[in-house]
Amino acid sequence: MLTSDSMSLLWLTYLGLSLVVLIAGYLGLAFLPRVLRLPITWAVAGVLLMPTRFRLPLVEGEYYTGMAPAVVVAAVAFLERNASVMMSAALLVTAGALLGLAIGILQVWRFRADDALAKGTRERQQDAGKGRKQDDNRRRDGHAGAQPHAQRKRREPKLG
Repeated sequence: MLTSDSMSLLWLTYLGLSLVVLIAGYLGLAFLPRVLRLPITWAVAGVLLMPTRFRLPLVEGEYYTGMAPAVVVAAVAFLERNASVMMSAALLVTAGALLGLAIGILQVWRFRADDALAKGTRERQQDAGKGRKQDDNRRRDGHAGAQPHAQRKRREPKLG
């Protein structure tokens, strides 16, 4: 049962909170183009979700061994000043970030290929619908190939 096994419940809670952080981070980066937003979000996902083994001393000679997110193990090792555990956890955190970054770059590349394919199909359909007739603004404005009007000097409004 899920509620009787505390490790399963702990992992499920961590995954739920990580998902909330990732969605909020992705939406918070909305000012960035998709080319940057996706790799950054996937790199953070790799950092948050990379698991590692840990060993926790209980009493004299007894240890508890289990799995935990590498970023949590690295943070605890940093606070305990345990360099050997910190090094292995930091390497896994870095590997998770690089793996996430690679997935984000592949996803951006895939979206670009799909967008280019859809754009090319749309343009071909529009060209076929128009009979390859180009919409020329100069012809519509009565200039018919002539040079545009010379720029007039801008007049500023005067107050008072």
